[in-house]
Amino acid sequence: MTDFNVPTEETWRIFRIMAEFVEGFEELSTIGPAVSMFGSARTKPEDPYYNLAERTAALFAETNFGVITGGGGGIMEAANKGAAQAGGKSIGLNIELPFEQKPNEFQNLSLHFKYFFCRKVMFLKYASGFVVFPGGFGTMDEFFESLVLIQTFRQAQFPVVLMGNEFWAGGVEWIKDIILKKHAYISPEDMNVFAVVDEPEQAVKIITDFYKSDAKGGIVEPVGIKK
Repeated sequence: MTDFNVPTEETWRIFRIMAEFVEGFEELSTIGPAVSMFGSARTKPEDPYYNLAERTAALFAETNFGVITGGGGGIMEAANKGAAQAGGKSIGLNIELPFEQKPNEFQNLSLHFKYFFCRKVMFLKYASGFVVFPGGFGTMDEFFESLVLIQTFRQAQFPVVLMGNEFWAGGVEWIKDIILKKHAYISPEDMNVFAVVDEPEQAVKIITDFYKSDAKGGIVEPVGIKK
């Protein structure tokens, strides 16, 4: 028996998607310069990377950058906490999940999404740079999508910073030795679109140095990643 309700349901889904985009655009269009910070939701407060994310976000807030996260626990919580406690804009783009995703309490601007792709657009559209901490599949997805957008010029150039040599070194070597050197699936210059650092000050410097500021302090022109 044919289910004639399916087309109607699909049509209303389009409006729900549009509503998420409209709300996101309206809420985030005035936040000013910001960085999107990614990392595992499973990182515990006693983990050194939790503290590192908290300190990094606080430094960005002190430099008048807002901090955008996925709004959940772990690294996201640490980043929102650091930004909020430093008096900065602490933004959470929360997603509805059957597990793991519980909004953290440190967001002073909180948006809620049902659709991953709507949420990902907000991460990209309103960030002046990405700071990526250790994480799982979701973190890898955000990292590699940012590289694709830069590589294919589908997005304006922006800095991507990987935090933690100990975590990222093996992956970076694999990209260089296998993807670049062995198979030539990427170009040598593609290795220059991200940097790997260990200290919050390094991450902040890379992103702030990437932009020239006008007399009012606004970000107006990218000038290239300085490692």
